[in-house]
Amino acid sequence: MPKRPSTRTPVIGVMGGSKAAPAVVAMAEELGARIARRGWVLLTGGRNQGVMAAASRGAKRAGGTVIGILPDTTAHRASPDLDFAILTGMGDARNLINVLSSDVVIACPGKMGTLSEIALALNHARPVILLGFEAGPLFDSYIRRSLLTSAASPADAITQTAAILGAT
Repeated sequence: MPKRPSTRTPVIGVMGGSKAAPAVVAMAEELGARIARRGWVLLTGGRNQGVMAAASRGAKRAGGTVIGILPDTTAHRASPDLDFAILTGMGDARNLINVLSSDVVIACPGKMGTLSEIALALNHARPVILLGFEAGPLFDSYIRRSLLTSAASPADAITQTAAILGAT
């Protein structure tokens, strides 16, 4: 029997720091809005901080659907812009759920948690787009295999995401 193309809505993970400079917050908010306007689902780490909160706010204001994969057992630190708060009680181990649930991961500036999400995504062959985040030589083999690219702006990140998804 021929395989039918998936009708599932793409899930785009936006990862980044819980503490972010105002320029990064603005970039993440624009990114979330652009994801929503494409009709894609936004997935973040779910907290009401930094990149997670900004991307969620941007997507929600643009009428999008937002999923947060929280490390906690309660929603007390969840972004108010989430449509679905997934409580894992797993701490940073939830980073694997973040990337495996995403069709494409867009990584904004962050620290070790964001680096772990990038590494987990690449180890599981999930495409990663870096936005305002520099890849070091450790990532060269992933760049050569087209699993890791860099974007100059939120608009560029969306264009690259659409190409990865085969969308127009």
